[in-house]
Amino acid sequence: MIPTEASMDALRQTGDELADATVATLFERGEVGRFNTLMRYVSTVGTPLPDGLPEVAREYLDATRSAPDWVDWGEMEKARLFFTDNDVHITTALSFAAMPSCYLVPHVAKLLATTHGLKYPSKRMAETGQFTLYLMRPDAFEEGGRFVPAAQKVRLLHAAIRHHLKREGLWDTAALGVPICQEDLIGGQMFFSMVVLDSLHRLGIHMSTEGAEAYLYAWRVVGAMLGVNQEAVPKSLEEARAFLDLYMIRHMGPSEEGELLTRQLIELYEEVVPGTFFDPIVSALIRHLVGDTCADWLGVPRTTWDTVVKAVPHLLGVLENVEDRSPLGAWLLDRLGHLTTVFELSSLTRGRVMHYAVPEHLKKEYGVSSTVSPKSRWTPPPAFLKP
Repeated sequence: MIPTEASMDALRQTGDELADATVATLFERGEVGRFNTLMRYVSTVGTPLPDGLPEVAREYLDATRSAPDWVDWGEMEKARLFFTDNDVHITTALSFAAMPSCYLVPHVAKLLATTHGLKYPSKRMAETGQFTLYLMRPDAFEEGGRFVPAAQKVRLLHAAIRHHLKREGLWDTAALGVPICQEDLIGGQMFFSMVVLDSLHRLGIHMSTEGAEAYLYAWRVVGAMLGVNQEAVPKSLEEARAFLDLYMIRHMGPSEEGELLTRQLIELYEEVVPGTFFDPIVSALIRHLVGDTCADWLGVPRTTWDTVVKAVPHLLGVLENVEDRSPLGAWLLDRLGHLTTVFELSSLTRGRVMHYAVPEHLKKEYGVSSTVSPKSRWTPPPAFLKP
């Protein structure tokens, strides 16, 4: 289904009925604290639900404990292999293209600043990286896997944010629709799938259509686990491209929060990169992957590395030739990519497992005082979004 302005407007009016009802009941009965405490012990598939867990939470967890019955496990295995072959490139794209793309949508940037706290950028990045690694493990949906409980908790986290923003008057619902609405959920799905695929292409990574379709499919499964309406979600690369382009045309633009979040992301990764000589490569990568106009909106500084980064596709091309010609070389590069990804995540988490909890407050925990309001509509120049 090719999206239209009307269909996108309708998606802005809808949240997640099941998760919203669960969270509303938890707050109404004063059971959020007990839920968070007990759910810290539920982090893998097959873990028995603890005694004392609120009944409404138990019902929600029982209803969402399995992947959708339509999942093609062969396609999911293709997606996992695609990630294994490209994990360091995908991690790069997630960090330096997908996350900045979120910041290009003013109301999303404001929401992220409101709900995750501007003082803790590493937590936000670590949660995203950890979630993706959980998804791409062979046992993601099997006993012992960590993805399903993480998805269940993230879905409730989204519902809790909707609950707080509306109850505390921090969101202009009349102008913006429901916070973390279906349009934004699908938009986020597109950032972590299509923007990543676009970035791999810009980095010079050779991909088969089959691999790209499988990766998009995996994020469609993620969307289903997070409460996305499957009648509205793009089902093909063509539909996904149309949705992403229209979503960005409708919403993208500069914002103070987008600049601040981007500056924090840059500073965070400059700390991860050893020494200081290579620090400018972080800004250069973002600029290379999102383009000059978007990078300027985000306040990404220009550096002497901007030209150097353009040589990255040639270097990656050499490494791909090594992979193609040597099974041992392919294994070593895959292993190095995996270790690099794990090192990056461990640097962000400082060796800890990130827990996805339902926030009991927003103002108290994050110091929020302003309301999320709409920005004026931005009109792109001709062919702005064409690759």
